[in-house]
Amino acid sequence: MADAPEVDYALDTYECIVFYPGPAGRVLRPETARRIQGEHAAYLQKLHDRGVILVAGAVDGQARNPDPPCGFGLCRTGSTDDVRLLISADPGVQAGLYRFDVLSFLAPAGSLAFPQAAGRAFPAGGEES
Repeated sequence: MADAPEVDYALDTYECIVFYPGPAGRVLRPETARRIQGEHAAYLQKLHDRGVILVAGAVDGQARNPDPPCGFGLCRTGSTDDVRLLISADPGVQAGLYRFDVLSFLAPAGSLAFPQAAGRAFPAGGEES
């Protein structure tokens, strides 16, 4: 990360996925939106099971308008580009129910723990081997 702060401790770098409502959400029939939401959740769970996504879920509350974030996830693959590619294949993104950003997220080394992801690692640069 080019703009990493100068600090006297080590930093871990993660990829942060932020989901926002997409344009199709305003026009899809409710039952279609629910089906696509289920496909989206199953896709993210598959990525979690593979060790790509460490944690993901919905967010709620007051935030940026007119389209506040509706979901959040953290990965640690070493590549925002790899995460963008994987999330672009999300059925909810492909259907236009969601749009997303992928950002680098820095945290003090060792400050975050994801016990369910222990021992599962997604290699940077592509699909699992």
